[in-house]
Amino acid sequence: MRRWLAFLLLLAALPLLAARPQRVVSQAVGTDELLLALADPGQIAALSHIGQDARFSVVAAEAKRFPALKDSDAESVLRFRPDLVLAASFTRPETLALLRRAGVRLVVLDRFDSLEDVYASLRILGRELGQEARAEALIAQCHARVQALAERLRGARPVRVLTAGAYPFTAGSGTTFQDLCDHSGAVNVAAEAGLKGHAPTPSEKLLTWNAEVLVISGDRPDASDTRARLAEIPHYRVLPAFKAGRFAVIPGALMSSVSHHRIDAYELLARALHPERFR
Repeated sequence: MRRWLAFLLLLAALPLLAARPQRVVSQAVGTDELLLALADPGQIAALSHIGQDARFSVVAAEAKRFPALKDSDAESVLRFRPDLVLAASFTRPETLALLRRAGVRLVVLDRFDSLEDVYASLRILGRELGQEARAEALIAQCHARVQALAERLRGARPVRVLTAGAYPFTAGSGTTFQDLCDHSGAVNVAAEAGLKGHAPTPSEKLLTWNAEVLVISGDRPDASDTRARLAEIPHYRVLPAFKAGRFAVIPGALMSSVSHHRIDAYELLARALHPERFR
């Protein structure tokens, strides 16, 4: 009887298993992170060409268990004979056009700025992969972590922060950095000043923004490499926060994460800005 029951359950599951894609290729680091969280290992044919580099990928160690694309172009993707390709809206338009022309199933994720965007992406991929329950379970875990962090920071005075880097752009509202600030007990002074998106750094105005802490990305715990580069830029060098050494360091892969792993960045920044709440 037990054997017959197991056989009937297997028969009932066969249509679902057949509908699930079995050769999924991820073309971007962000979709790597989402795919690894939701898919069965056997569903993954290949991950992005930089997904094994810890400077860019939070899941680099896990990604090394799977084949990697040679490049991000369509030819590299199609070599793996995918039945589903995951890409992002910032993928080169010609690559997306070639993949569509090849007739492969293509899912392009185009919302990255907020945690709600991440939840939407998880649900889209959950449906595509036949892993809806896994997606909802992960979203519930994210909700719990974010709620716990919000409770820990309740009543804390928001710290005025500015993201600083060697590139001449500053992150204002409508960016992943704004989302980071919103969950970490911080005020993004660039957004407060009216900057939207990633805008050229208004060097002559930085002093008037009264940033208390500079948030920087770095591959070393003390971010000495990043700080050395900033020291060569006059408009950062004169800031009181820079002179006083008030930095919050977030690993580059987390700083730029567009997946659920950004919650790790929330927690890191909150600890740096509000250490008294974590004792």
